[in-house]
This record gives sequence, structure tokens and C-alpha cells, in this order.
Amino acid sequence: MKIDKKEVLRYLGYKNQDIDKSLTDLIEVCCKEVIEVIKESFVYEIFDIERTNHEIFLLGSTLVLKDVDIINHLSDSKKCIVLAATLGIEVDSRIAFYSRFNITKGLIMDACATTAIESLCDELQVHIMEKALTDNFQITSRYSPGYGDFSIDNQSNILNILEAYKKIGLSVTENNIMLPRKSVTALIGLGENATLYPKNKCKSCKNGDCDFRKDGGYCV
Repeated sequence: MKIDKKEVLRYLGYKNQDIDKSLTDLIEVCCKEVIEVIKESFVYEIFDIERTNHEIFLLGSTLVLKDVDIINHLSDSKKCIVLAATLGIEVDSRIAFYSRFNITKGLIMDACATTAIESLCDELQVHIMEKALTDNFQITSRYSPGYGDFSIDNQSNILNILEAYKKIGLSVTENNIMLPRKSVTALIGLGENATLYPKNKCKSCKNGDCDFRKDGGYCV
């Protein structure tokens, strides 16, 4: 895996400022360390969609989607891909260690890990798209609990239907915090007329005040 250092700087809040060599070198060190310790893994399942009374049922699962934004997101989809991905627990341990003894490095490690989990999800999404295109389907962008009005409370149910703890060691606390923390769950729509996911997903985000906006759009 490669970690995009421009993305790391974006997560650190840099916006076209000049970067000194010491910071560049430290980012390089942190990127290498994150890559060395990650144990990336993922799981996903595909479910048929049934719509009833402004709700979406994923057949064969216990997940019922009631939030307006995710229902709109899947409006042209016949199936829904439910996925979870993680970098593993050691990344969390390193971030926690440096956050106690070297705050700057802790912040940079965190940004590197955030970039890495997004990169893993991007790679997985491309893989899903390539498989979908062979069946003449298209996919939507991924949509995670916490986006828009899609409740974070869906996190636990998503992990349960994927058997994520058993398969990739991913769990969630009572406060909907995933463990390991550098993990993602998401839904992707699949259909003949689904809106092909954008390369710059920020452009479709409603959060115009986001500190992580990029390329003229907004980070989701």
C-alpha cells in the first residue's frame, strides 16, 4: 500500500502552505511505520433490496434502512453491498503510544492511518466496481453510518450481519466506536442505472464548511 502524503497533509489541516523539510521527513517516517504495522483486512456481502413504506430491507439480513439520505443514495440500486474494512489493532497502539510521548508524531501517525484506511476502501471499491461492470452493473459511491442522517447506530447491525468480529476482528462499543478505530463500514448500491461513484466524492458532500475540503469539493 502507498500512502498519499498530500492526503496526510490535508487531514493535518494544511491548505497549500509551504512545508519545511523536517515535517516532510517526519511524514515519510510515519507513513513507512504505518505501512509496516497495518494488517489490512475486509469483508463484504451483497444483498437484494426490497422497498416497503419508505424503508429499504436488505433481504437475508436484519438491516432495515429508514434514514432519508441512505434511501436516496440507493434509489436506483437493485442490490446493496455491505462492507467493513480495518487496518488492525497495532496501528491504534502505535498512535496511542506516540500521542502520549510525542504528540506531533501521534497526530501525523493518525493522519497517515486515516489516509491508509481510506485508500484501502478505495481499492476495495474499485475491485467491486470492476466485478460489477462484468455483469453490466454500476455502483454508487460508498456511504457510511454518520454521513448525512444515516444514523451511526447502524454500525453494530452492519458488523453483526457481516460477522465482522469473527472474520476480521472488528467490533463496536456501546457508544458506536469501532475497535480497531482505524476501520470503516459502508454501503454501496449496485444496479443497472446506479450513479457511478465519483473519483472526487467530496463534490457531492453537503458539508460546505468542512475543514478537509479538497479539489474544489468537500470531504465526506
